[in-house]
Amino acid sequence: MQATRTQHASRQLTMLNPPGLYDPSANGYSHVAMVAPGAGLVCVAGQGGEHPDGSLPGSFEAQVRQAFDNLGVALAAAGSQLRHVAKLTVLVVDHDEARLRVLAAAVERAWGDAPKPACTLIPVPRLALDGMLFEVEALAVADAA
Repeated sequence: MQATRTQHASRQLTMLNPPGLYDPSANGYSHVAMVAPGAGLVCVAGQGGEHPDGSLPGSFEAQVRQAFDNLGVALAAAGSQLRHVAKLTVLVVDHDEARLRVLAAAVERAWGDAPKPACTLIPVPRLALDGMLFEVEALAVADAA
């Protein structure tokens, strides 16, 4: 069995799902992301679901959607975009299967048919702010010139 390998047009980022590991696509991620030597690396700190005015939506789904919007803004400021994300780390308060489905749907909306980044989900009892239910940080490659 051969690995599923998807390379971005920029050739700076390749996603792999090697044989011997289950297919993670239903959960919205790839097992391995390889950044080409010499590619610029963008590190984005954890983004929560806060609106620009600092207010926080009450629902998990709304926070996830806003957090990915915030991630897109942060990446754009650094000269990158969601499709160039190599690795996500997500923190989920009171994680369960329903929240995993919300997250997978959000990743599907954000990436569509593009290869999904590698991802680690960490269930946590609490995040930095009262009412905060979700946080996402990212490692991405800078857009090719």
